[in-house]
Amino acid sequence: MPNLKKILRKIGGVLIPPLAYLLMRIIWLTTSKKFHFITPIGEEQHVCVCWHGELFMSPQAYRHIHKKHKASAIISQHFDGSLIAGTLNLLGIRPLRGSTRKGAHQVLLQAFKSIKKGEEVLITPDGPKGPRHHMSDGVIGIALKSKLPIFVMNFTAESFWQFKSWDKFVIPKPFTKVDFYIQSISLEGMELDVAKKYLSDKMLEHTILDSKQVASSK
Repeated sequence: MPNLKKILRKIGGVLIPPLAYLLMRIIWLTTSKKFHFITPIGEEQHVCVCWHGELFMSPQAYRHIHKKHKASAIISQHFDGSLIAGTLNLLGIRPLRGSTRKGAHQVLLQAFKSIKKGEEVLITPDGPKGPRHHMSDGVIGIALKSKLPIFVMNFTAESFWQFKSWDKFVIPKPFTKVDFYIQSISLEGMELDVAKKYLSDKMLEHTILDSKQVASSK
């Protein structure tokens, strides 16, 4: 049985990312999208963030705005992380395997190396296992030490499916309206706790929060 599990995981690791990418592109192309730039986003380098539950659309929004910018993403070493890494690769986003909580030192070193090479680093502050919408220290540390602004990506959808997973993963339904909220913010000069609350508040301004919104979307 252990060998069978390994074989199935290997098969899944090959087949699932391109299928997930195909589904992402179908949803992207069939939805009506509106971009709200709360602040201007230029081509300057950023640290980029979205909630874990918004990974279906936010990396595509990132690539829509920064089409050619070199980018990498911190992705957990779990099997689910492997699937996400394979999918993001197809969007031209290079995976950095690790977590800002587990194996933090190594992945943070990778992140700073990527930043020095001019890449933008994408992070889910509440990944890889939550709690949902919890702000980790890692993203704040990267932003403060690199002195880069943060590219915040959020979205809401008029109609969507939402998983019962810890992150309440959201997939907009085809042909629905999706509103993207994009902003660039600076944490320069802030203490860690103040910066965590400030970024968390900004990321919670435009996101799908609870089951009441799920019920109203049906």
